[in-house]
Amino acid sequence: MVFTVYGGVNFYIALRMFQWLDLLIPGINIVIYSGAYIFIAISIFLGFLPLPSVIKGVLRRISAYWMGIFIYLPVFLLLADIIVLFGGITKLIPDPIPQYVHFYKGLVAIVLTGGTICYGAYNATRFKHVSYDIKLGKAPSGCMRMILISDSHIGSINNFENSLERIVPEINKLNPDIVCIAGDVFTDDFTAMRGPDKAISLFRSIKASYGVFACLGNHDGGDTFEQMMDFIKDSNITLLNDECVIIDDRLALFGRLDLHPIRGFGGLCRQDISEKIASVNANIPVVVMEHDPARIDEYGCEVDLILAGHVHRGQIIPVSLLTRAMFTADYGHYQKHADSPHVIVTSGISTWGPPLRVGTSNEIVSINLL
Repeated sequence: MVFTVYGGVNFYIALRMFQWLDLLIPGINIVIYSGAYIFIAISIFLGFLPLPSVIKGVLRRISAYWMGIFIYLPVFLLLADIIVLFGGITKLIPDPIPQYVHFYKGLVAIVLTGGTICYGAYNATRFKHVSYDIKLGKAPSGCMRMILISDSHIGSINNFENSLERIVPEINKLNPDIVCIAGDVFTDDFTAMRGPDKAISLFRSIKASYGVFACLGNHDGGDTFEQMMDFIKDSNITLLNDECVIIDDRLALFGRLDLHPIRGFGGLCRQDISEKIASVNANIPVVVMEHDPARIDEYGCEVDLILAGHVHRGQIIPVSLLTRAMFTADYGHYQKHADSPHVIVTSGISTWGPPLRVGTSNEIVSINLL
């Protein structure tokens, strides 16, 4: 069904764009056009072939931007078709429809798509600060500030390694007690990272009273898992694999292994941690880093706060409408009822797939535990 939909939408885009180009460049070669279009459309699949890293990098970049175009261009083309159809029915547009109407119909759709992609690419380079004050039933002695980030996706085409130069100083300005990274530090392949030594140095420069902690997301595995683990260790990040650390006898912090890692976590498997949670001093709050917010219903009153990411808030409209429908909590603060854990889901600090943000933002989250 997915291939049918993808093929059908691509046929519609290809047809409309050829018709428009034929008005712009009469007699355009349909064979050359079709070959170029098919190559772009299947670039997302070609990237999985065992090709040289340089070629795979080019294919990833083409396919990433193409997926953004694939989402917006048919919407604007279809909208333009509907407007012209309505104009013809109401006699606002002469019959037969003049060629210049078809030309400007296509041009407007292309301009709107290009504008949306350019805005999304620009917005994806920025980030905002979001803050929550969470009053727990078992508050740590004194206020404790946690910083939450997730989904950096190092190694994807968003070039997060350079963004770290701006993000780390902003984190340090917030004077955090704890920094939590809720999964998807990487994007499946460590070798796709640019400048790992620079990224390690920047991570090591994060200043937090009790340190930086992380859990693994679904993209933090694969054939280069050991290199990823070495990177996290060298970055002075404490990785919690279904493990707990007690912070100054004030808070218990757990980190969960994601349930569905892509190509595995080097043999590690998610464990039941209910007994570990039960063994925690009942007088201190329990915080769980759980990458995927689909798992929040696994926890009850024994947990005080869940930190999640993964969803990116859909990253771009209209995908954000789908995530809102699919997840109980796809973004922000959520609590089912008074005895349930507080849940905070971040939209992430970077992007995955299309390097675009439309209707959503990258963010650094401050959580004040009261």
